[in-house]
Amino acid sequence: MKKIIIILISIILLFLVSLYLYYENNCLQVSNYIVESNRLPRDFDGFKIAQISDFHNTNSKKLTNDLVEEIKDSKPSIIVLTGDLIDSNKTNVNIAISFIKKINDIAPIYYVTGNHEARIDNYGELKDKLEKNKVIILDGKLEIIKKDNSEINLVGIDDPSFNSNTYRDDSTIVQDSLIPIQYDRNNFNILLSHRPELIETYAENDFDLVLSGHAHGGQIRIPFIGGLIAPNQGLFPKYASGIYEMNNTKMIVSRGIGNSILPFRVNNRPELVIIELKNK
Repeated sequence: MKKIIIILISIILLFLVSLYLYYENNCLQVSNYIVESNRLPRDFDGFKIAQISDFHNTNSKKLTNDLVEEIKDSKPSIIVLTGDLIDSNKTNVNIAISFIKKINDIAPIYYVTGNHEARIDNYGELKDKLEKNKVIILDGKLEIIKKDNSEINLVGIDDPSFNSNTYRDDSTIVQDSLIPIQYDRNNFNILLSHRPELIETYAENDFDLVLSGHAHGGQIRIPFIGGLIAPNQGLFPKYASGIYEMNNTKMIVSRGIGNSILPFRVNNRPELVIIELKNK
């Protein structure tokens, strides 16, 4: 009898753990941020950005459908994709493009690469299909966004992994990528860059707002402590989730949609980030 009770308790615990992990990995969380700046033109007051990061061609239909519906409901002015749209370990370009097709009529989409794009041999195929589906790829480019009589700058750079065969460190690669981009530093400047750990470099280049991902929220989030592990940051990453400030630069780090280092999340649901800009 005692053995039967132990087996039943084990089955119940296994069921509860499985249910919890399903919830943590398939139920979307929407995080809303308001970013205020006296450098933001008044015409852009209320400008809304939907940020999706680290999609990793997730095969969860529930998660993808909820993501699409939440993006629609948020009525963004633009949508930004901050890297790792696909996963280099289980690359499925068609899943990524299917998601893009569901959102490309909501608002203009801007995209930068992550480290996983740098690892695959068929990035050219992904890039071609993204462009055919109205996605603007910011690989070391500036996009000037105009509204009424005002404008702001949107800059995007490739992940430094695309240049990892050089002797330069990631910070130097990013710095070198930014030098040729002729953005007016007197404007309100937004940077899309996959790597949050390079915030010092971003701040040195006078960006008002940086949108990043890569850290997956630390995969396992420990109450009162934060994320457990993140790529390029190791254990207990400093920049894993939320908003950070350095000098005059604010950086928002998305926890992302898919998984990477570990195949599951704990206390760390997939995240859609919605940012509203406000003139201060």
